[in-house]
This record gives sequence, structure tokens and C-alpha cells, in this order.
Amino acid sequence: MSLVGLTEIQENLVKQAILKSLSLINYSFERNIKRIVIKPNLCYYWDYSTGQTTDPLFVAALIDLLREKISKDIDIAIAESDASAMKCKYAFRFLNYEKIAKEYDVRLVNLSEDETSIHEVAVGTERFQIAIPRTITEADLRINLPKIKYTMEEIKITCALKNVFGCNPYPQKFKYHSKLSEAIVAINKAMPFDLCIIDGNIVSGVKPQRLGLVMASVDPVAIDAAAAKIAGVNPKKIKYLQLAAKEGLGNIKFVERGLHLAQFASIYPKKGLKEKLMGKAYGLVIKMKLGKRLGLA
Repeated sequence: MSLVGLTEIQENLVKQAILKSLSLINYSFERNIKRIVIKPNLCYYWDYSTGQTTDPLFVAALIDLLREKISKDIDIAIAESDASAMKCKYAFRFLNYEKIAKEYDVRLVNLSEDETSIHEVAVGTERFQIAIPRTITEADLRINLPKIKYTMEEIKITCALKNVFGCNPYPQKFKYHSKLSEAIVAINKAMPFDLCIIDGNIVSGVKPQRLGLVMASVDPVAIDAAAAKIAGVNPKKIKYLQLAAKEGLGNIKFVERGLHLAQFASIYPKKGLKEKLMGKAYGLVIKMKLGKRLGLA
């Protein structure tokens, strides 16, 4: 079983909390690393206070830690891709990532504008042509900084595996929604990340809620399973988690280190029956719209 470290941010000491979460899983940075890519969750133009996007100050704390533990001279890229309703050039600016990049001397990379190579990836009987950005391919260390969020009824929550789905440089990502679970797994197979660190300081449920949580693992399936339990969702009912485990991306079973999941699960803003019914109705609307776009309805 994989290790998942959980700790709490004390007195806004984010860097110390990140370091503690890594020590709980016995993780240490190799000294020969030259290029690092960091993938935050910048799904839209929502400020970090909504719990929807990764806090730029969380990223800044990680950058400080990387330069302390590896080298001051490492090349660090913060990477995201365009989406149908979000453009990186605006998100980087509105969400204060341009300021962080200038202050910490790191690169901002729009993966949708990056050079790519095409790889065919199989997930069960499905086949996908995945474009892998050069920034991802050439990185010596890939760090995933996801959020824990409720989402469409089909996939239930998004966290580490879904955040890597955002590395797909093709902006019109809705075309994958008819086989979304398989697509999430395919993209993670094509672009495996080395380390997952969850920014759980503020999370998104039925409302934003401060948890003060930092969670780390080298196993994206394990950390997603832990995140699901915190959010009140049974990991066994999440299709992409089951597929990811079957495809060898990680283990659903995990060992928690540090603080207990129950501490954070007890205050996570979970959905009640009303919100669950609304979520199902929303899912049906999305499927109908997608069917019309694809000529299926």
C-alpha cells in the first residue's frame, strides 16, 4: 500500500507544512534535478479563496523549498493549458501567477502553445492519441498541485488524476467527456507525475471551507482515494480511480501518516441530498448538451 502524508498549516507556515507532508512519506529531492514542472489547478478565473484554484502563495512556498533542497539554479516552469472557457494568458494574470513568476524567476508555460509529440495510449479497449507537451517530456521532476473539489456527477470529485488531465494541450476538452474516465487515465499514463502535493488550505464543496490541509504522496491513485474519503465519497464508486488502479497507475488502498483523515473529513463541506439531486440534474443537462455537440441527440 502507498503512503499518504497529512499535515496542517500552522500560523500560515505553508513551506513548513509542505516539508512535513513530504517527510511523512519519506520523500526527499534528488540533487541532480535540473528542470522541474509544476502543474497547479487553474481551471478557470476563480480566485484561490473559492477553493477552485491552487493558491499562488502555495506554489511560491514550494518554489522556495525546491531551491533550498535542490539548487538555486534549477529551471522551474509553472504549466497549465487553455480550456474551452479559460485562456492561460488571462488566468496567469488574474490569479497572480505573473507576479509570482517575476518575483521568483520561474517560467509560465501555456501547454497549448508548447511543442508536442503524439503518443497512442490504450485504456482497456479504448485508444487515445495523446499530445504530450515538450515541457512535460523534458522535466526531470513533475509536481502535481491539485485541489479537492466536487464536480460532475459522473466523476464525483477532482483531485490529482483530474488535474493532470489539464496537461492535455487541446483546448476543447469537452470532446473527451463521453469517455472522460478513460481519458483521465490515458493522459495520466502518457504524462505520469512524480509527486502530488494537495493544496487543501481552502477546499470547494457546497461552499468554500478552510481545512488548512496539506497532503502528499507519490501515488496519485492513493492520494485521490484519500481525498475522496475526506470529501465523503466512496473511492470504489469513482470509475476513473478503479480504472487507474487497474491500469497500474497506483493503489486505491493506502496508509495514512501524520494527522487522520477523519479530522478533515469532519469539517469538509459535503453535499446534502438537495445538492446531490441538483448534481444529478446538472449531469443530465451536460450529457444532453454534449450529445447535441457530437450529433448524438
